[in-house]
Amino acid sequence: KLNLDIDAVQRAVEGLTYLLTESSKLMISETDFQDSIHVLGFSDELNKLLLQLYLDNRKDIRSILNELAPRLPSYHNLEWRLDVQLASRSLRQQIKPVVTIKLHLNQNEDQTAQVLQTDPSTLLHLIQQLEQALGEMKTNHCRRIVRNMK
Repeated sequence: KLNLDIDAVQRAVEGLTYLLTESSKLMISETDFQDSIHVLGFSDELNKLLLQLYLDNRKDIRSILNELAPRLPSYHNLEWRLDVQLASRSLRQQIKPVVTIKLHLNQNEDQTAQVLQTDPSTLLHLIQQLEQALGEMKTNHCRRIVRNMK
């Protein structure tokens, strides 16, 4: 009916979908949406239609995006134990420490447990890496990225 190539129609639909989903994700205001689509060079009538389409459907789009978001497990409890082997039959002077961690997680109201075992030096390295990651999250650059992701 439109006398257009299939690829052109597909790209137009994908572009419109991207515009509406990203605008709904960020819950941008009417003026910000108008400024965003004004740059695209559409006519004023088409800009008004796109704005009305956005305003009518943004809550529905947000609810659909929320349903499609992956549900990640969340922390519930942590149990740990330190085992140290002091000697064995073959070696009398031996110290072999092992840290055992049982991590309880909640996912969709189901509880699961993961058992992890490591030596103390690897655990210390993991702690240092996690502390470094937390420190990175406090930088202005990361805060700006997280703010834009919401």
